[in-house]
Amino acid sequence: MIPARYSATAFLCCAFLCCAFLGSALPLTAAEPGSNEYRTFQLGEVFDLELVTDPQIAPDGKSIVYARNFMDRMADRRRSNLWRVDVESGDHRPLTSGLQRDRSPRFSPDGERLYYVSSTADGSELFVYYFDTARSARLTQLPEGPGNLAVSPDGKWIAFSMFVPAAPKTFAKIPAAPKGAKWAPAAKVIDSLKYREDGGGYLKDGFQQLFVLSAEGGTPRQVTSGPYNHEGRLAWTPESDALVFSANRHEDWEYEPANSELHEVNLANGTIQALTDRHGPDGNPTLSPDGTKIAYTGNDERYQGYQLTRLYVLDRGGDGAQPRLLLENLDRSVRSPTWSADGKTIYFLYTHHGDIQLASVPASGGEHTVLTGGVGGTSLGRPYTGGSFSLAQDGTYAFTMARPNRPADLGVGRGTTARRLTDLNEDLFGHKELGDVEELWWKSSHDNRDVQGWIVRPPGFDASKKYPLILEIHGGPFSAYGPHFAAEIQLFAAAGYVVFYANPRGSTSYGHEFGNLIDRAYPGNDYDDLMSGIDAVLAQGYVDEENLFVTGGSGGGVLTAWIVGNTHRFRAAVSAKPVIHWTSFVLTADNYNFYYRYWFPGFPWDHQEHYWKRSPLSLVGNVKTPTMLLTGEADYRTPMSESEQYYQALRLMKVDSMLVRIPEASHGIAARPSHLMSKVAHILAWFEKYRDK
Repeated sequence: MIPARYSATAFLCCAFLCCAFLGSALPLTAAEPGSNEYRTFQLGEVFDLELVTDPQIAPDGKSIVYARNFMDRMADRRRSNLWRVDVESGDHRPLTSGLQRDRSPRFSPDGERLYYVSSTADGSELFVYYFDTARSARLTQLPEGPGNLAVSPDGKWIAFSMFVPAAPKTFAKIPAAPKGAKWAPAAKVIDSLKYREDGGGYLKDGFQQLFVLSAEGGTPRQVTSGPYNHEGRLAWTPESDALVFSANRHEDWEYEPANSELHEVNLANGTIQALTDRHGPDGNPTLSPDGTKIAYTGNDERYQGYQLTRLYVLDRGGDGAQPRLLLENLDRSVRSPTWSADGKTIYFLYTHHGDIQLASVPASGGEHTVLTGGVGGTSLGRPYTGGSFSLAQDGTYAFTMARPNRPADLGVGRGTTARRLTDLNEDLFGHKELGDVEELWWKSSHDNRDVQGWIVRPPGFDASKKYPLILEIHGGPFSAYGPHFAAEIQLFAAAGYVVFYANPRGSTSYGHEFGNLIDRAYPGNDYDDLMSGIDAVLAQGYVDEENLFVTGGSGGGVLTAWIVGNTHRFRAAVSAKPVIHWTSFVLTADNYNFYYRYWFPGFPWDHQEHYWKRSPLSLVGNVKTPTMLLTGEADYRTPMSESEQYYQALRLMKVDSMLVRIPEASHGIAARPSHLMSKVAHILAWFEKYRDK
């Protein structure tokens, strides 16, 4: 299907209404104007949310194309179309429309074309949009979906990655079935170290390889091969004759999954040269405009739970050239390095105290300059950090702009001045009251260390009243929350709860030491950080200490189960997609070749006492708090068996408990709008059951 195109202003209103109607215009039930349901965010309005992702600024800096994400109510899926905004006038119009996922927009070097990926009846394909005629053309008929698009500097080629399946494996043969017989499906033979992946199910045999395609379409040419995965950011050389990429092409790549190197593949003869050779991850390459230097990110491998990702510059083509570390004094992880057009500056992102900041540093070294904060807003369910930016030749940048009361909008800036270009959810939230988000710092009872969190007060908040409180805990555990919009948090607040979320020790964006305070010690004193945070919120005077509730997902589910094993101060708990027994987790999770050596001192059979004392199951005998377990049935990250064993243990202990299984959901339960609603609805129903009214 070739998406419809609109070029005349007369079509703008029609296209916008069509997009809004298909994605999110009508609520599940009509609320009476003036009612509480009308003025507060409701479950069914999850389908009304929209957000900006992947903003790409034109080479001349005059316009921005982004993916406008919306919800397909009938299919219960997120969709996206491409929209273009004029930076100066703010003129905002669609380039594509329809119930598909248009994504990964990439400008040609002259800005006259736009390449992108779109879903079709045949799968995901590459398209090109011509700005002069406002028409699109399909370029490919691919056997698998393309990713990591990169347009060559001469505009003649598109590079991308794509999965190349291997021949099916057979091991044992049985007699053939008679014609017309209905025998059971054939046995599935598994002999790979990693054989399933959360969100992807059981993996097909094969590897991600790199391809190049003429910008005019035609047959893609495979330029890498071998039993290795080649994926991630692709960087063209200025002459458009080679690609720089990151891959783990070591013989032991399955057992050392993070040991990637930078490589360069010559497109004329297919030779591949490794550019780095240290033990540890090297990735995210980007070439200077003259092609003499490569900026990239990485770190020396220490097998720690949290390791800072550093920014490096490598001279290209120099035999024995050693990489140069930039920002040595910046105690934060760096990502998305991007060169300025003159090659003198490198732009990048890093997260500080839960806030993603866009910054720049001289390519020759020196101190960095923060250009803007508030990059993010792309995590709809919970307030995780995340976002992206792109850079024009004149230094103008486009980015996903985060706000506490809105999902990601489109931002644009130059130097240290930035402004917002869109307000996609004003139609939904303009007449509603959302929970106010306020920052809170406190001292941990464990070591008097400073800890950061946020309080969200319910709409219509009255400081003279007492409110129930929900502690909501992030996963990871090496990740971070920030002061961002989150549908789950706002729905809890709309139900009348004060919501408290925090970044206890182990959270990212506070430096190497803080992140590694839970290295091989999780869960642990992060529990003290959270309990001290609860005390700090109670000191505000408007929370009913007899009505405290706790929930969290993934790592937050671990901490929820750990909390109810250590204290009885909460009336009820919901542990979502938790790990309950670290031994069973390490041997059933999809990334089992990673966890045992990065989060633990070694194999569980060699360190069983260490695994057991950190497992919430070891404390189940102490639990008296009514506890719900909530997990996706297709979760291969924290498999359902973790929740099942805890539920069964609680039932044997005669603790009031419930197991909620979300059909077809993987670890990212909120990936489908109805699953997000179901998760929130079950949590609130459980808490309401035990709430002292």
